[in-house]
Amino acid sequence: MRVRQRAVTWSLGLTAVLAVAVTLSAGIGPVRIPPATVVKILLNAVSLPAGIELTPLSVAGALQLPLPTLQWQSAVAYPVDQTAETIVMRVRLPRILLAATVGFALAAAGTVMQGFFRNPMADPSIIGVSSGAAVGAVAAIVVPAAIPFGLGLRGAAFLGAVITAFVVYLIATEGGRTPVATLLLAGVAIQAFLGAVIAALQLYSGEGLRAVVHWLMGHLGNAGWDDVTITLLIVPVLFGVLLAYARDLNVLLLGEEAAAGLGVEVERTKRLLLAVSAVLTAAAVAVSGVIGFVGLIVPHMLRLVVGPDHRVLLPAAALGGASFLVITDTVARAGATEIPVGIVTAALGAPFFLYLLRSREVHAL
Repeated sequence: MRVRQRAVTWSLGLTAVLAVAVTLSAGIGPVRIPPATVVKILLNAVSLPAGIELTPLSVAGALQLPLPTLQWQSAVAYPVDQTAETIVMRVRLPRILLAATVGFALAAAGTVMQGFFRNPMADPSIIGVSSGAAVGAVAAIVVPAAIPFGLGLRGAAFLGAVITAFVVYLIATEGGRTPVATLLLAGVAIQAFLGAVIAALQLYSGEGLRAVVHWLMGHLGNAGWDDVTITLLIVPVLFGVLLAYARDLNVLLLGEEAAAGLGVEVERTKRLLLAVSAVLTAAAVAVSGVIGFVGLIVPHMLRLVVGPDHRVLLPAAALGGASFLVITDTVARAGATEIPVGIVTAALGAPFFLYLLRSREVHAL
């Protein structure tokens, strides 16, 4: 009960932080919009069911059948400037919500990877998922005819990420067991190989080089409501699966033998955590490009504050990741010239990574 209360308290607090970040971010840009106006615009967008209307449905061109249709109406109607409403609802809000969803997914996956590998310097790309997505996306830009089924850039990136995770798992698995160390080494080797593939594709990218570099830096500039809808359909479901295994992840921190002795099906749990984290990362990277360090910085910082219990840490880190990426993306687009958000996260993440290395060195001494 105490753990549940702590999880709820931290989740509510960080949700409030996220709400404030979204509201302030929606008002920042070439056209400044006061936070009060943003709140009114967002409240105007909230709809409630207003009743059921029977709409005639034609069957076989003659028979008319009444079809019940749920009608919606705005919960409130504050008077706001139409230009400001258009800017918030059509331009900024899709990007902000996509940033929040991507940050949520990357931080959640990073938390699981750090627990899985029992290493605070692990992140979602540690098994090559981001590199696989990059190969798929770059191939879609340079040689689109090579991408099957007309998947497009986002579909190719998602497929490349999932295939890479599966290949790394197959390489690391022997006799039904997947040693963590072998999985890590296989991920490093595959990342190196895919890095060479990306470099080769860049050599022949021609006029597409700018688009390739832009995608590899990570960006949210082309966000639309379709991207938001797709990620919101995928991310919460996968996060729910991870949260259901938070206790098992806690037990795995004690070691695989101890976990097995406490009743955890170790290999099955490892496969599930690995698969869900890989798909979660793939869904995020496919719509945003390669955005590094979110899954490294946020889980580690929240672990220092809320503790290592994943029943509290996992939702806290996910919500923290959402706020972090909303804030960094706001910084990325707030200047005179917009820069990819991946540059901002790297500028913050690299010094933090060096700090972690130094802390581990000092601790070892």
